[in-house]
Amino acid sequence: MGAGIAPADASTKPGADNHGGLVNMDATPTGGKAATHAARGATTVSMPAPTGPYKVGTVSLHLKDTSRTDPYVPGHQTRELMVSLWYPTDSTTGHSLAPWMPSLTAAHYLAGLGVRAGSLTLPTTAGHVLAPVDTKAGKLPVLLYSTGLHSDRAMGTALVEDLASRGYLVVAVDHTHDANEVEFPGGRLETDTMPSNAHSSDTLAVRAADVKFVNNELGQIANGKNPDVDGAKLPTGLLRDVDMTKIGMFGWSLGGAAVATSMQADSRIDAGADLDGTFYGSATSENLSRPFMLFSSATHNRNDDSSWATFWSHLKGVRYDLKMAGSAHLTFSDNEVLLPQAANQLGLSQSQVQQTLGTIAPDRAIQVERTYLAAYFDQELLKKKSSLLSATSSSYPEISFVK
Repeated sequence: MGAGIAPADASTKPGADNHGGLVNMDATPTGGKAATHAARGATTVSMPAPTGPYKVGTVSLHLKDTSRTDPYVPGHQTRELMVSLWYPTDSTTGHSLAPWMPSLTAAHYLAGLGVRAGSLTLPTTAGHVLAPVDTKAGKLPVLLYSTGLHSDRAMGTALVEDLASRGYLVVAVDHTHDANEVEFPGGRLETDTMPSNAHSSDTLAVRAADVKFVNNELGQIANGKNPDVDGAKLPTGLLRDVDMTKIGMFGWSLGGAAVATSMQADSRIDAGADLDGTFYGSATSENLSRPFMLFSSATHNRNDDSSWATFWSHLKGVRYDLKMAGSAHLTFSDNEVLLPQAANQLGLSQSQVQQTLGTIAPDRAIQVERTYLAAYFDQELLKKKSSLLSATSSSYPEISFVK
């Protein structure tokens, strides 16, 4: 199993160690390879449009942390990361839309799915490459995103680009050699080399160090310096336009657990949100006084996950515990968008898709997630109070507050 669409088996549950979610068609109820279904015709997958007032720009950066070696490869190699920045723009002319994944990453991802070349076209995003920052939006508050174990940073695109359209600088982090595939400039593809017996608490420590380093690099941009190790061009208007006094973080699955660990390691992160991820390590033993939101699927919350119950008891600041009816673990990733559209190519019936994703309609699930994440970060970072966080809403009956 790897990063992406997944069958509804034990490995996709919040308490499992493998949260990435790539379909292994041998593990699906049909038992067949996706490639055997390619003759049904090519499929093009699309993403839901962002809902904020701004158009979206994007750029990817190559970062190198010279203070650390990569724990997942031999030879004391320097830790390198790829991150994608998403931000508001008002000028998109001449700036092409970014693909959901770059070409080598996409090819490796689709090969892992067992999909025949040309039979499944991955989405185009709403992000315009290197479009100038809309400086009328003011200095941009920062949101960091960490994805599931062995998952790619692209897996949060539906949420990431929507938050950017609402005026945030959103930074999606790929955790190299934890992710199934990470593409670096020059056509270099790095794959998952994490030891099979790696403990989640150790993995989270690496991720927290990655996030702290990324925050340092964002600080360089805020101070007018370009941290890209290859000197890649930054969008016009980005330098000195990053507000390092307003930083939030959210993540899905193990990436949600990484939010807590990262907040403990870096006091600059002002508010966090965990999308259905079980906690490990220090998150369950140390107090946290900054705002935090738990956002869970229908069958997972602090009443049946002891790590959530323990973590909840250590939250000493503002805290929320939300549950979305009809949802499943993969609902909080781009699987919610991809799987229903790609089911034919993957040889999955609609009942199997529903078994995997739950009963909530995909577009509705994404809408609800986007709305509550924005309400939370707007309230905790921008001090825009939201009634959605104080009581249940008739407009969003899917959301309840866990007692």
